[in-house]
Amino acid sequence: MARLSGKTALITGGARGIGAAFARAFLREGATVMVADLSELAVKQAAHQMGVNGVVMDVTRQDSIDAAIAHAQVTMGHIDILVNNAGVYDLAPITDITRASYDRLFAVNVAGTLFVLQAAARHMIQRGQGGRIINLASQAGRRGEPLGAVYCATKAAVISLTQSAGLNLIKHGITVNAIAPGVIESDMWDHVDSLFAAAEGLPLGEKKRRVGDAVPYGRFGTPDEVAGMAVFLASDEAAYITAQTYGVDGGNWMA
Repeated sequence: MARLSGKTALITGGARGIGAAFARAFLREGATVMVADLSELAVKQAAHQMGVNGVVMDVTRQDSIDAAIAHAQVTMGHIDILVNNAGVYDLAPITDITRASYDRLFAVNVAGTLFVLQAAARHMIQRGQGGRIINLASQAGRRGEPLGAVYCATKAAVISLTQSAGLNLIKHGITVNAIAPGVIESDMWDHVDSLFAAAEGLPLGEKKRRVGDAVPYGRFGTPDEVAGMAVFLASDEAAYITAQTYGVDGGNWMA
């Protein structure tokens, strides 16, 4: 039997990249899936291509979060699983960090994670059937990086938030865990590569090549390799696991 048969899942940032890989994996395991994304076009394309439900959500706006959660309840009946995948990236040396960049990263990566989690948890508590919440952290949340101070800080905050939420919500049968991917082939990493190219004077693709070569496994990971961990954490096999963060990084970080 499929591990998520009969379950419903809401995935933020689910229309592309790692989020879309989560959606496909959950579908294969029997779940009913709704993807949420900031782009209405991306949501429509994902719904058409993958056969999922879709909803537009801006995780920086409470009214948008509340409307999307309500839409998910009406469309799917309830929410068993939340995957908090929406995130953004920027880099700069300490002396060049702007308040605008800081505010944007914390608004999406930390506040967005917290308040989507909160809205889903309230629904799960009211329903009384428990639930699974999976947050997307990063290997960057385990360490500092010379040009990534703010991004690293946001992902460290996600790890800490996962621990606190996991301890607080387990009395309701809701587990909260996180995944800390390493370097993964995705649209986001193409964007990251372009930022490093500008900051370090490198040709496009060079930073990505160097980073991939430095992974102990010898290459970038794939979105599907991250999705396997999400399926496990969403399944009954992970029922006794909460407040934990799991690295899927080819050996880059040893917890």
